[in-house]
Amino acid sequence: MIDLKTMDPKKKTAILFVGIALVVVVITTIVLLLVNANSKDNTNTNTPTGELVYWGLWEPSSVMQPLIDEYESAHPGVTILYSQQTYTNYESRLYTRLQQSSTSSEPAPDIFRIHNTWTPKYYTYLYPLPSTVMTPSTYSTTFYPTATSDFTAKDGNIYAMPLEIDGLVVFYNKQLLTAAGVTTPPTDWDSFVELTQKLTKKSSTGKITQSGLAIGTSSNVTHAAEILSFLMLEQGVDIIDETKTAVTLNTTAAESVMDTYTSFAMGKDAVWDSSLGTDLNMFFQGKLAMMIAPSWRAFEIIQSAPTIEFGTAPLPQLSANEQPIYYSTYWAEAVSKNSSNPKLAWDFIAFLAQKEQQKSMYSNAAKIRVFGEPYSLVELNSELSSNSYLSSIAQSAPKMVSWQMGDESFVKATLNEAITSIIEDGKDSQTALKTAETEINNQLAQTNR
Repeated sequence: MIDLKTMDPKKKTAILFVGIALVVVVITTIVLLLVNANSKDNTNTNTPTGELVYWGLWEPSSVMQPLIDEYESAHPGVTILYSQQTYTNYESRLYTRLQQSSTSSEPAPDIFRIHNTWTPKYYTYLYPLPSTVMTPSTYSTTFYPTATSDFTAKDGNIYAMPLEIDGLVVFYNKQLLTAAGVTTPPTDWDSFVELTQKLTKKSSTGKITQSGLAIGTSSNVTHAAEILSFLMLEQGVDIIDETKTAVTLNTTAAESVMDTYTSFAMGKDAVWDSSLGTDLNMFFQGKLAMMIAPSWRAFEIIQSAPTIEFGTAPLPQLSANEQPIYYSTYWAEAVSKNSSNPKLAWDFIAFLAQKEQQKSMYSNAAKIRVFGEPYSLVELNSELSSNSYLSSIAQSAPKMVSWQMGDESFVKATLNEAITSIIEDGKDSQTALKTAETEINNQLAQTNR
């Protein structure tokens, strides 16, 4: 043991200095460790981390992964697992997963796509858009009015954010219209109907060999229920009530619209009938002058009938209406109510919805097909206007409307059955719509809670 009493004073001083220095080093080290630990705690508190499962629908990983990589790079600790789902049975698979996850440990995706008509059926399984991510007022000015109407549930919350906008437009065969001395379809309904008759050709036996417009039936008109819905909304029919559980179809106004729709496939002036091929196949073959469908049907025309020169035009309007009305049909991203990271999921969706990300997604998609998903942002409308395929969507988007069916597949099938019962079974519109109203209301009472 060192005897400090007998130690040389100089050595004693040296040892004291060394001791003090060691104490300072120890204290400094402890302080730095505490500061670093506190810093990490603050980082974990302020920076979201976790894993998200994202079910996409139309876009492959080659389109979405670059955007996911960008978000993950800016958010260390976040992992997003993207999976493109097939459309076949997508709605039933998704709904079943969400139902099961609400009552069991069965996993459901954190993020997924819903159609703009599904909100009343789905919202009880969804996590609402937090105001910290985007306020309702900002949402209503960022996206087109139809988005606010479509994704606001009866509880007042918004439940989905669109990365695209789409709706019904008129596809027309340029060669057939040119042969009839017409450049583009008329914008008013009466002139449009006259043109459909002018463009229809029949054999000596009265069989339609070239149709002016695919309309009037449901078995061979791909978007029949949506076209019928558009005509009802255009005529001011108030289809569904505020509870989203009851439709009103057994009215004089609705019957008049149904009579108008089916008249195109009945009588000597018919421009279409149920014996013809589907509207898409007839268009591919150059035997159909015009059809009504969403913009993405252009991909099928280009692939299946590359020699067909076609254009798109906005839906024709009733001259009596002060404002135009168009029909929206599109998709938006939503978040599961049972997600372990709902706010992180919404933050990621909001990131995707930003201008630069939408443009990147469009650009990535345009590498594998003729155009990407039409921008959902109002501020990018002018960029859609400059695209020959999407200019009709740009013109229509600000005035698009739809109605919240909830159980879309059931409602559309029931409306299609009503049309068929008139065309093929000889029922009158009142009977067909009364039956449809009862069946739809029975279903919505179960699904649109």
